[in-house]
Amino acid sequence: MFKFRLLVSAIALTGSMSVAAAEPLPSVAPAPADNPTTLEKVTLGKMLYHDPRLSSTGTVSCASCHNTMLGGEDNRPVAMGVNGQTGGRSAPTVWNAAFNKVQFWDGRADSLEAQAAGPVTNPIEMGMKSWDDVVARLKTIEGYQHAFEKAFGKDSISKENATKAIAAYERTLITPNSPYDKYLGGDKDAMTKQQIRGMEKAVEVGCTSCHSGPAFNGPGVFQKFPVNSNGYFEAQYHFLKDKGLAEVTKKDSDEHLWKVPTLRNVALTAPYFHNGSVKTLDRAVWLMAKLQLNKELSDGDVADIVAFLNALTGEFPTQTMPQLPATPGSSFN
Repeated sequence: MFKFRLLVSAIALTGSMSVAAAEPLPSVAPAPADNPTTLEKVTLGKMLYHDPRLSSTGTVSCASCHNTMLGGEDNRPVAMGVNGQTGGRSAPTVWNAAFNKVQFWDGRADSLEAQAAGPVTNPIEMGMKSWDDVVARLKTIEGYQHAFEKAFGKDSISKENATKAIAAYERTLITPNSPYDKYLGGDKDAMTKQQIRGMEKAVEVGCTSCHSGPAFNGPGVFQKFPVNSNGYFEAQYHFLKDKGLAEVTKKDSDEHLWKVPTLRNVALTAPYFHNGSVKTLDRAVWLMAKLQLNKELSDGDVADIVAFLNALTGEFPTQTMPQLPATPGSSFN
């Protein structure tokens, strides 16, 4: 039923995966054969991504929850949609999302294109009744008629092309050249001694058994969280309230399985975990060791790993706000 079920079959228990060879973050994201990246698509996608008129109230855009002026999310425990509604999950970062094997916390979308389609018609998020309504609205805006024609050809405004354009823009949101990347490239002064200790400790403890690869998001497997249940921490953070992948598949065996999130720029994306219940990175690191690896980290070990995670903050490409197509003399709806 779901393409990502193939990935679920490859679930690995924490600590059983071998650590992947260290790799720098690529500066270019691969594009699917049916959606090659072009300047015209990226230009259109950037407009659509930042346009609140894709929401029912005209108040919420993709950028509202995935802010490219910040760490690619909104620094809220849970995202806020139309009419002030909130869901139960924290907004994942859009930076480097092109390197995720699946999208959303529960991995229900197998591509950026599929992910882009979801929030627009989610009643809590952007609240449009249907993509037909979105397309009809876009067709009334002359500037979008021209932008779609440049990107896809004449009379090309459609859900498929809108999501392709948004995905094309998102594939440009890459943050290479972090201190860690520079260190891998041979600049041994790019990371501090504490950051190097933290990197070594992260490997020793077992963090990289799941957070591996260039984006530190693993090979695409899902991971159970928490592995080691603890009533005290559950009372504090409510990690088990959301069943994760099982909310999509309705399978008991998928309860509390989650996409392994990237650690790139993680220092900028507080609060942490799927429900945004942990405010600080040091607490998140300590909890991950406790609940996933059944290990008790000292304050010094936590500080070192946090220092290393700060070394994963990359260089952000300059973002200029697009000029959105106007509707002179009239409202958009």
